Amino acid sequence: MKFSPHSLAMLAALLMAACGSAPPVPDWQLNAHGAAQRAQQAWLSGDDKVAGSEWARARAEVARTARPELMARLELMRCAAEVASLQTGPCTAFDALRQDAGDQDLAYADYLAGQLDPARVALLPEAQRAAAGNVAAIAAIADPLSRLVAAGAALRAGRATPETLVLATDTASAQGWRRPVLAWLLLREQRARTGGDEALADALQRRIALVQAGGAAAK
Repeated sequence: MKFSPHSLAMLAALLMAACGSAPPVPDWQLNAHGAAQRAQQAWLSGDDKVAGSEWARARAEVARTARPELMARLELMRCAAEVASLQTGPCTAFDALRQDAGDQDLAYADYLAGQLDPARVALLPEAQRAAAGNVAAIAAIADPLSRLVAAGAALRAGRATPETLVLATDTASAQGWRRPVLAWLLLREQRARTGGDEALADALQRRIALVQAGGAAAK
């Protein structure tokens, strides 16, 4: 199984590698990885029921190891998908495990919250390091989900530009990720109206309506 070094799948890969890479791979690693990936995709697609079920399955598998640092890493995967979708709440499930998390995971959690100390940027996943210091670097992130997470983190840190919002919208749109595309469109529509650009706001509203109608039809 291959993982992109520029994607959030890297966190999943760390779960897979946690007990060593020599075969055979323990069942819990395979099961946790599969469930986490399905949960992430369901969340991005706007399917809360499937996402909740798969996250619960992933947690149950990781719990078998009695290693809270791995559970903390799993919760970071979930929180990253929420940041990509502009969810505003804290990562409370990770915070409950914070005392057992490693330095890299702690840095990543602070990055997601928009509160990373610049001195700790080197601890971030490779794809996020440049973006943490230069918002323009977000466009160069190859993996769509990592790019979207970087945009969400930049917004939380107060560093996002109008171009960042367009990039995030286009990224989510290209993947067909209903939850984040709707969130970014709504944010842009609100800002356009506040800024007096009614033509842009109306165009964004038409896109919003299309996404909402599609979601209603799927239920």
